[in-house]
Amino acid sequence: MVSWFQSHYLCVVKKKIMTNSVLHLASDRGHADHGWLNAHHTFSFAGYHNPEVMNFGVLRVLNDDVVAGGRGFGMHPHDNMEIITIPLEGDLQHKDSMGNTAVINHGKVQVMSAGTGVYHSEMNNNADKPVKLLQIWMFPNKRDVTPRYDEVALNATDRHNQFQQVLSPSSEDAGVWVHQNAWFSIGKFEQDFATEYTVKSDKNGVYAFLISGKAEINGQILNQRDGFGVWNTEALSFKALEPETEVLLMDVPMEISF
Repeated sequence: MVSWFQSHYLCVVKKKIMTNSVLHLASDRGHADHGWLNAHHTFSFAGYHNPEVMNFGVLRVLNDDVVAGGRGFGMHPHDNMEIITIPLEGDLQHKDSMGNTAVINHGKVQVMSAGTGVYHSEMNNNADKPVKLLQIWMFPNKRDVTPRYDEVALNATDRHNQFQQVLSPSSEDAGVWVHQNAWFSIGKFEQDFATEYTVKSDKNGVYAFLISGKAEINGQILNQRDGFGVWNTEALSFKALEPETEVLLMDVPMEISF
């Protein structure tokens, strides 16, 4: 059964299919400052609703959060969503109803398959400094799976002037795995370094989120925290325009199906 959301999304795709790309400027994102939480939302989330910016394929949430010392999100529920957390700075404490307790920081990637339902909390593990993180939600390719938690520690130096895979559909590959035909990669590049990224599936598009620096992707100039989605292409060209340019690439299916 196709939901209203899926029908709306497919209509948006049809309107944009000739352009094959969408640009989301950092300055246009939703913003919420709760004092303890300073959050920017690339896609509609919580109090920020923009019907033109609901998702990119199965990519539903991309939140850029700064959590004050000693504060965080108390226990709250999720179901039927793949939830990926990528710390950028500081230490984030995770607890969930499956009995997992962990502290993750830069270089680690965490995934939680909410499936039939799970509760979790995310707290800044330090009282004296903020924690900065990206939290990403994806629709899964199957509903009501058994909830699961996983994390992996990666060597951040392995992303120097190349794309380091941090997520895939297989537990046999590098990074964490998800219930979706998706691949995430992070690269950190020297100024003027140029390379290419090959899209993993002809059913996928790639959403690039510029963590820092400045870059050119498929002819589009991106500044820090800009997002750029491309589909109906086999590859992306990439060039770093500033030192220490870091980018997250999310290679995801363009159609939502369970």
